[in-house]
Amino acid sequence: MRYDPGFSQGRVTAIRNAADGVREIAIAPEGGALPYAAGSHIDLRLPLGAGDTRSYSLIGEPSGDTYRIAVKAQSRSRGGSLFMWSLKPGDRIDITSPIAGFELGLEALAYLLIAGGIGITPLIGMAAILTRRGVPLRFCYAGRSRAEMAYLDELRAMLGERLQIFAGDEGCRIDFAREIAVMPTGAELYLCGPMRLLAAARAIWAEAGRAPAALRFETFGSSGGFESLPFMVQLPRLGIDVRVAENVSMLDALEGAGVEVLADCRRGECGLCALDVIEADGSIDHRDVFFSDDEKRESRKICACVSRVSGGRIVIDPPYRPD
Repeated sequence: MRYDPGFSQGRVTAIRNAADGVREIAIAPEGGALPYAAGSHIDLRLPLGAGDTRSYSLIGEPSGDTYRIAVKAQSRSRGGSLFMWSLKPGDRIDITSPIAGFELGLEALAYLLIAGGIGITPLIGMAAILTRRGVPLRFCYAGRSRAEMAYLDELRAMLGERLQIFAGDEGCRIDFAREIAVMPTGAELYLCGPMRLLAAARAIWAEAGRAPAALRFETFGSSGGFESLPFMVQLPRLGIDVRVAENVSMLDALEGAGVEVLADCRRGECGLCALDVIEADGSIDHRDVFFSDDEKRESRKICACVSRVSGGRIVIDPPYRPD
């Protein structure tokens, strides 16, 4: 069971390379594009299997009759990036209206925006709004290399010296302790990037005694602390063993085996798909942002939509009853 926000057909109108390994895709929805808040995303229904949807942040502010998204090529994806990179102008795809899941608050005295890799996409529109309002703003952008960092020229033109670039191949890393320490009281941090980036920022934010509500974030459900490996899921009460391939989510594998699981966001945010863990071999790679750090250490539950086991097996007891 999943909340369906409603899909309609969109048409790919333009495609361009935004950086090495990053492709920007413009999609015109039937009926015209709707206004949206900076940080919003759309869901796309992909022909990869039952229930296969992917979420992509909208780039910038509303403009014209198209939505712009950016897709990073992923060698170890579940098929989404491969399909998206196969699209051509004129192709049609099912999309939702914009969904505001990572909204910018406008009450803070100052802002720090931090992007990791393709996490740049929801923050571009936020930076534009804050620049127009004239509030104090700093922007930290991290990536493997400048060649792989999309929209650098656009951000330089917009932000000037307020933009700091941290390219891994140049030996540059974000010093979260320093960046957070210089934030004035009442400032807010908005962050989007891989799980390790988020974990580092959250830990230092808490150590600094900053207000939890002043750190707002979005992450990738595909990122985690361990390599994605195949593992087995055992459901003793149902007498079922389910293999989860390295490029398939635990949720999709269970649904494919006929085990219904309540789910909504499929991004590790809402917690609706959380399942009770009886035991596990190997470490549970908690890739969600729903459970607290203490809950993740206890590993009594797992968000089936994004989290995995680093090889081995996990024994669960889902609420599903065949009758």
